[in-house]
Amino acid sequence: MEFSEEKLRKWLSKYKFRDLTIEELKHINELCPNIRFTMSTYTFKDGSQKDLLNFTNIVPVKYQGNTYNIPICIWILDSYPFTPPICFLNPTTNMGISVGKHVDVRGRIYLPYLQAWSHPQSEIIGLLKEMSIKFEEELPLYALSSSDEVRQMDQLSYITKIVEGENNGKSKGEGKKNDGDLRKVTIVGAGDLGLACILAISAKDVADKVVVLDCSEATVKGGTMDLEIFNLPKVEISRDFSMSADSKLVVLTVNSLGNAQSYLEVVQSNVELFRGLIPSIAHYSQHSVLLVASQPVEIMTYVSWKLSGFPKSRVIGIGCNLDSARFQYVVTNLLKAQSKSKENWIIGEQGENKVAAWSSNSVINHPGDKLTNDQQILTNRAMEILKGKGQRSWSVGLSVADLTDTILNDKRKIHSVSTTVKGSYNINSEVFLSMPCVLGISGVIEMMKPEEEDNVVEKLQTSAASLNDFQQQLKL
Repeated sequence: MEFSEEKLRKWLSKYKFRDLTIEELKHINELCPNIRFTMSTYTFKDGSQKDLLNFTNIVPVKYQGNTYNIPICIWILDSYPFTPPICFLNPTTNMGISVGKHVDVRGRIYLPYLQAWSHPQSEIIGLLKEMSIKFEEELPLYALSSSDEVRQMDQLSYITKIVEGENNGKSKGEGKKNDGDLRKVTIVGAGDLGLACILAISAKDVADKVVVLDCSEATVKGGTMDLEIFNLPKVEISRDFSMSADSKLVVLTVNSLGNAQSYLEVVQSNVELFRGLIPSIAHYSQHSVLLVASQPVEIMTYVSWKLSGFPKSRVIGIGCNLDSARFQYVVTNLLKAQSKSKENWIIGEQGENKVAAWSSNSVINHPGDKLTNDQQILTNRAMEILKGKGQRSWSVGLSVADLTDTILNDKRKIHSVSTTVKGSYNINSEVFLSMPCVLGISGVIEMMKPEEEDNVVEKLQTSAASLNDFQQQLKL
């Protein structure tokens, strides 16, 4: 069957970037003329189905002096080429799957190339080349003995549903759980911070469903394996971005662990990591709120906003929420102050450049008022007590759970979070700093302005200028 652009155009009528996809398919056909494309029904883990373009192919692999032909199946999503394809092994009945670094028990293929997928640099031909290289390190299939073939049939029945599509008489929407009303949260990253967020959100019981997107290169690593072993209720671990679909809140906890030397190189490596994540997240959860916990939080919140295309109100950083909660606790419980502690905030840039600020009804009515001596003394004593308290993963996780509760349940509470401050305090650049904000299901509803003390304004303007200068050096 010859390559037919006309037929592909009909098949891909619902694809968002049809012309880009067809151009790449032409290139694939030129290099691999034996590949035949088909349109079949793909069944996602949640039971939902979608008609997707797919093809099977053979990947030649040299292993220990022998050449093996590894059968694979590649599914091209309707958001391709901005979303990576879904890849599976396609074993015959006498082949067994070798679960390892790049292959799970069901034959799903995970590669660094897929993790770092970024159009236009990434393409399917490059993906096939990486498969050949990685499979040479660890052969993904092996020959079954006759006694193993019965066991293998169970795995193949699952894979066949995906490779050939399910044809069981059900309509595509039948059996799919409606996620529209679910308080669904996706945690991106399964490192220490990601796990702390999972446990804190689960303990607070504020989400109906928590999806963990494990972005590590290994198939199972560290805490995600423990989560799978002990099976937390409402928590699902996946590497499939489609599992995050229709999340109300997406929490970003990942940081790049590259070999960068300078601070700029470290942050740029984080930018590249986010470049491969944010577009897919934004595609699957177009109405979600992005909560950024990755460091440096102000910069990465700005990066997330730029890459997602979301309104500024729906992209926030954890900012000084933890510092503010601690500050308010110290003022009320340790210093026994007779003031309304919720009027005290830590704002600005997370870290050494943060600053304490006060707000009250009198300040709202008279913005020119200055701090009283009592307020200044309280501030100094509280900051001294808090000096040296770090941002450990578990405490940040508790802070994230606190924000999650407010957002998912639309509580309209005030938190000090990273938000855009352009137009405030004579700041004219697009930077994110922590400010007291009313939060709800749509993100930032309103930003509250603490009183404009000279030292506070100066610190905010200095941080804004520094952040803006640094952002200009990033390749976004």
